[in-house]
Amino acid sequence: MRKLSLGADTIARIDAELAASDELLATAYPGEGAGRQPVHTVYVPADSFTTDLAARWGAEALATVKEHGSLEQLAATLGLGQPAQLAELVRRKLESEPIEDLRLDFEDGYGNRPEDEEDAAAESVGRLVAEAVAAGTAPPFIGIRFKCFEAPTRSRGLRTLDLFLGSLLEHSGARGLPAGLVLTLPKVSTVAQVSAMVMACEQLERVHGLVPGRLRFEVQMETPQLILAADGTVPVAQLIHAGGGRVSSLHYGTYDYSASLGIAAAYQSMEHPAADYAKSVMQVAVAGTGVHLSDGSTNILPRGDADNVAEAWALHARLVRRHLERGLYQGWDLHPAQLPTRFLATYAFYGEGFEAAAVRLKNYVHGIGSAILDEPATARALARFIHRGLACGAVEEAEFIRLAGIGARQLAALAHSNSTPTPKDQR
Repeated sequence: MRKLSLGADTIARIDAELAASDELLATAYPGEGAGRQPVHTVYVPADSFTTDLAARWGAEALATVKEHGSLEQLAATLGLGQPAQLAELVRRKLESEPIEDLRLDFEDGYGNRPEDEEDAAAESVGRLVAEAVAAGTAPPFIGIRFKCFEAPTRSRGLRTLDLFLGSLLEHSGARGLPAGLVLTLPKVSTVAQVSAMVMACEQLERVHGLVPGRLRFEVQMETPQLILAADGTVPVAQLIHAGGGRVSSLHYGTYDYSASLGIAAAYQSMEHPAADYAKSVMQVAVAGTGVHLSDGSTNILPRGDADNVAEAWALHARLVRRHLERGLYQGWDLHPAQLPTRFLATYAFYGEGFEAAAVRLKNYVHGIGSAILDEPATARALARFIHRGLACGAVEEAEFIRLAGIGARQLAALAHSNSTPTPKDQR
């Protein structure tokens, strides 16, 4: 064997030199988390919440579609393939799980109310969320958006968070906090505001005897200061790591961000070039961190006469498909009538790519030769695509097993591993 030029002492010095880098990559970039990401977040004023809200939204969504035809007709009008099959899957979704993630809003959707009124609402919402979880009527993910940490509203936001959490814990009893609890910190403009939220979470955990790190939160990116700071840095990347593992997702705020750039109201949109730039920066910031990313909303609602409804549905379906194609797997919905196009467009996206992805994954896992030579990173992407489709109900597990020749557990391991086994390892 040829004598090596790089001896053990050299390799040891290199290991020592790169120890800090190894630690950074292992802790700050752990890879995609194994938890489910909802396909959307629904926002409603906090004081409008009832324990049957999700079911009511599903029923209203189906009633609106029936008023204007049917789910199958809507799918066909939108140009989606296999409209009958899509319609049946979406009908089941709207009847069983019409809302995947629900945010009870104490911010813009609630406004400024007298202190005692918001206090009472915060405690009431905590109780109602506990009751909905106990009754099995709560969406898989549920929580509140409180007021932002800018000086005029900081104290009010913290007070609402405090009252809500205390009430939720009191009425949840031995069940403890819901597994899908989500807290939303809006209008973040500096990393310091995220650090302050971490401080609040730590104190709430101490007072209530919660496991350290139990409270996590999502950050709404609604100000340009998060994309580019005064010193030329990119705070949206820094805040993820300043959160100490507590930041669960970043959400793009369509209208606040657009307005802050001086974009005229008629042109404020999820597909404006300024929006695409901001979301591209956010997408790079979350890569490898396990933090999810969500697009924003459209305020063009399917309401009014038939023409307005049809135009709004077409716009919404196109915007949903657009952000899915760009690797943003979540968005906001603001009205029950947006649910049909949310799920039709989402299910079509996964349905269209499902068979090809399953076959490619089968070829990779079982070492079957084909015209496409997939690498481990691509295999992970294929597995994640299918796993997302299964999680939201767009594709069915039995059909996946038939096409791919592997089970759901192995799929999850492939989707969420940073070291996807090679075909040789799989055999």
